[in-house]
Amino acid sequence: MVLGTRQHVLRVIVVDDGSHDKTADIARLAGAKVLVHPQNQGKGAALKTGFKAAKDADIIVTLDSDGQHEPEEIPKLFEPIINGEADIVNGSRYLNGNGKETPAYRRVGQNVLDTATNISGKMDVTDSQSGFRAFAGHTLPLFRFHSTGYTIESEMLIEASKAGLRIKEVEITTTYGEDSHHKKNPLSHGVSVLVRILQDMEFNRPLYYFTIPGLILVLIGMILGLKFFGEYLGGQMTTLFPTTLAGLIAIFGTFIAFTGLILHSVSRMIWRAMGK
Repeated sequence: MVLGTRQHVLRVIVVDDGSHDKTADIARLAGAKVLVHPQNQGKGAALKTGFKAAKDADIIVTLDSDGQHEPEEIPKLFEPIINGEADIVNGSRYLNGNGKETPAYRRVGQNVLDTATNISGKMDVTDSQSGFRAFAGHTLPLFRFHSTGYTIESEMLIEASKAGLRIKEVEITTTYGEDSHHKKNPLSHGVSVLVRILQDMEFNRPLYYFTIPGLILVLIGMILGLKFFGEYLGGQMTTLFPTTLAGLIAIFGTFIAFTGLILHSVSRMIWRAMGK
């Protein structure tokens, strides 16, 4: 990976995130600058270290080192930035309906994460978890790197979109080999990423997080309440307890919906105060 990448860039940085093998030694022999974390800190922390070391670069490209990504495709990611068409280029495995080689269980989870990321960031990307990306140098100060793990992929896209950066996707190929996968269980990995996205959505998109679910609860409560009350009047039911329970559901939904509206108003006031 280092040798292939060196053919297309001026400098290769490898972040050795607490590995116990010969990663650092081999990367140095291949000509990379190696930065070592004594203990494993996660992908977000590794990216933060790498970006800090590359802060003087005009363009930075990130790619996973497990063989999934093809270094010869790096120029495809550079081109939109060089041509002034984008600030960030996201390499997508699924653009134009591709990605058939992706295992089905991964694609289902990916669709969920893509949807949540797009809603939270008000954007439209087809591969929110891609590790193959290019960044114009001026974008680096915008990223906070709050996430230490794999949720960093969605976090960076959401932050870029909120900052008004131009995000463009280009098609990339991916190789899934025996060793080309996360060490974490795919289900637990996907759930942890989704939970973090939803936590961000609570502040970024309160209307989606609170108001819409609240209105759904109001609708369900009203329909059930009318149904149960009608059955009570018709003698099919001898107690008003189900009707009361449905009313409580509608009241709770109303509370949730108004919470979303209030948080949305507060959020807009904050953004206006920040001049964004």
